[in-house]
Amino acid sequence: QVQLVESGGGLVQPGGSLRLSCAASGSGFSINVMAWYRQAQGKQRELVAGITSGGSTNYADSVKGRFTISRDNAKHTVYLEMSSLKPDDTAVYYCYAELTLRLGGRYAYWGQGTQVTVSS
Repeated sequence: QVQLVESGGGLVQPGGSLRLSCAASGSGFSINVMAWYRQAQGKQRELVAGITSGGSTNYADSVKGRFTISRDNAKHTVYLEMSSLKPDDTAVYYCYAELTLRLGGRYAYWGQGTQVTVSS
């Protein structure tokens, strides 16, 4: 069973930084894309950043210049480095991955989410 395990969330003051990690556990698969989404209270879930296995990245306009997504393909892990955090960044952050099983089939997985709270 493939699982996405997230870590790194917490409480941070405005202007601070956090680094989120998401590791895909299990075996017998390769990852096509990984991404971070977030959902604030009362708002719809939105794409924050995505990255392909080849390293191509995409960011929401609201986080460009402040967030950086990266990955370690050998560890099946994606990271989100967040800096200059704002109260509007407060949300539950979800890891997302599209995987190909070596025996065939493509699947999408979601992490359970990690809370990021930006407040003084």
